[in-house]
Amino acid sequence: MSLTSGLSIAIQAMEADQGAMAVVSNNIANVNTPGYTREVANFAETAPITYGNLQFGTGVELQSVQSISDSVLQLRLDQETQNQGKLSTVSNGLNQVQTLFNEAAGTGLQSLLSQFFGGLQQVAANPTDSGLRQAVLGDAQSLAAGFNQTASALVTQQQDADQSVTQTVGQINQLTSQIATLNGEITTATGNGPNSNANAFTDQRSELINQLSQLVDVQQITADTTGLTLTTKGGAPLVVGNQSFNLQTQTNANGFQDVYSQGTDITSSIQSGNLAGDLQLRDQTIPADLSQLDTLANGLATAVNTQNAAGFDLNGNPGGNIFVPPAAVTGAALNLAVATTDPNDIAASADGTPGNNVNATALANLQNQNIIAGQTPINYYSGLVFQVGNEAATASSDLQGENLLVQQLQDQVGAVSGVSLNEEGSNLILYQNAYTAASHVATAISNMIQTALAMGPTITS
Repeated sequence: MSLTSGLSIAIQAMEADQGAMAVVSNNIANVNTPGYTREVANFAETAPITYGNLQFGTGVELQSVQSISDSVLQLRLDQETQNQGKLSTVSNGLNQVQTLFNEAAGTGLQSLLSQFFGGLQQVAANPTDSGLRQAVLGDAQSLAAGFNQTASALVTQQQDADQSVTQTVGQINQLTSQIATLNGEITTATGNGPNSNANAFTDQRSELINQLSQLVDVQQITADTTGLTLTTKGGAPLVVGNQSFNLQTQTNANGFQDVYSQGTDITSSIQSGNLAGDLQLRDQTIPADLSQLDTLANGLATAVNTQNAAGFDLNGNPGGNIFVPPAAVTGAALNLAVATTDPNDIAASADGTPGNNVNATALANLQNQNIIAGQTPINYYSGLVFQVGNEAATASSDLQGENLLVQQLQDQVGAVSGVSLNEEGSNLILYQNAYTAASHVATAISNMIQTALAMGPTITS
């Protein structure tokens, strides 16, 4: 084996160690880069050569740069991120709903209901007192305004959730477009030869897929080592190779935006991610709360009007409406209003005499009668408050548990794919020492060749 062969082996070793140090440097540089997976340099012994009966090694080469990741673990993280996205949106929305029924702070409807019926009790005790009668109308105005404000706030939150649907669809389309572009770059990079490196593109794609998982339920299909197809769990295409498929929104019969894919309504099939959370709040949670609030407002107004019509006002006339009769159950809370401004219209008397309080007592006793879906007004409203609070507490608890699970998975992914500065420092020293040793060999062989050349043409290398 010649000196020049030995020199070639040493130089090749230096090149391999230099490449490995570049890998280490890249790891250290990206220690805080989101989605980056650490790389390792894979060395391979080059094929030996044979001289006579002997075989001699020909050195080492940097065969590949491998990205260290666990695809199964990453897939699990993406799946749990989808659940986290939905729970986060639902929990935030329910917490906002809960503030509208904040009975602990005395700002809910329960105190207004109690105040209204308490005023009627005072009128029953003194049915001819115009001041007490006027106070009842004021209490009725406050109660109606409370219903209006609560219902209006719920409608606003429903509209906000609908607006979020449109915004989220736009974010999804932006991410799928970027993922499709990266799919093309990965395919191009891997087609450049066995030593090509698409790790950076793959890391970027994984990070974008994780961001996409926060927004919508995503299912991955890998056709080969480079091609990647993304769909919703319902099968709607999002990315196929280097082509993305935009989702669209279209106004439905309720004036809200439904989600479409390739002309098909996929709204009901979206089960996770922020988008699913907004859809649940808009189409299920808030409408259910509004429906119960409407039932309460409609039942209360109808019962009070019916009972007032059974008596006589202070002028001896048959009683009329205290509240404007609701046109329908739906919208009753939002549109509840007081029908009169004349305190004499309160029909306290049962026989037409001014001092009679029988009907005023009956009006006050509505507070304890099962006039709202088989329950008293206070009990029905308390059930609504409990339901809202329980839903908010459950969502918050579920979100906390999901956050812990996602954090555990992120820690596990980090343990596999994350960069350890201590480990990279050790590798850097290892490759540096190997590079230095190889350079010493190269220097020694070079000196030997120079010496041999100086000894004359009869001396061969």
